[in-house]
Amino acid sequence: MSTTSAKIAPKFEVKSRASLASAPTKISVSNLNFFYGRTQALNDITVDVPERMVMAFIGPSGCGKTTFLRTLNRMNDVIPGTRVGGNVLIDGQDIYTPGADVVDLRRKVGMVFQKSNPFPKSIFDNVAYGLKINRLAANNRELRDRVEEALKDAALWTEVKDRLKTSALGLSGGQQQRLCIARALAIRPEVILMDEPASALDPIATSKIEELIVDLKKQYTIVIVTHNMQQAARVSDLTAFFLLGKLIEVNSTEKMFTAPDQKLTEDYITGRFG
Repeated sequence: MSTTSAKIAPKFEVKSRASLASAPTKISVSNLNFFYGRTQALNDITVDVPERMVMAFIGPSGCGKTTFLRTLNRMNDVIPGTRVGGNVLIDGQDIYTPGADVVDLRRKVGMVFQKSNPFPKSIFDNVAYGLKINRLAANNRELRDRVEEALKDAALWTEVKDRLKTSALGLSGGQQQRLCIARALAIRPEVILMDEPASALDPIATSKIEELIVDLKKQYTIVIVTHNMQQAARVSDLTAFFLLGKLIEVNSTEKMFTAPDQKLTEDYITGRFG
């Protein structure tokens, strides 16, 4: 296949091909099918997500990428009439096996949504919320330390350290999204799912979120859904292309955006449809 005309140079350093090949698998999905009632939304999805890397899901609206993201921590369970088949393994454990602890799963696999959703509480209480309800801090000192750690990890501490008791709703949109990331990080997950985390933000706030994603992969496995192909190229090590509920191609991000294996992928990236 000829090199696509939509070359997008990654802004940040990504993993080498050797690193991609040698990385252990964190999430392994095989033959995954998902239904909303009688409507099949995902068709035989098989893909592995390496540990401590960023995988981006791209594709047109309604292609199934957000549905797939939500299968990774069973968020779709709350929707009546849904049905799932196949296997989703995290660290070798099938998260859909009968008796699986969904609460424990969601501690391990945190999620950041498209629209920032801070609670109408103080900045401190937002970050401390998961720690309190899960009783993850032995005392107030540990609680304060873990809130500070999470805010630092989310690159927000220096901006809010002097107003932790003020309302989180007074933060800017970009700060609110980083606060939601800090809230997810506070319970120390191993995987972070991000559904269009910067789609509602201005370019400066988006850049901060992207820099944060690249920094966080040193500690976490990150899966991100994005409509922004330039963003996928900037932050991810691997990219997966979804179309009509099917996984068309998975490749290193560099190859995906310069010489994809599938004609459908090239057509989407170059803007021939979507």
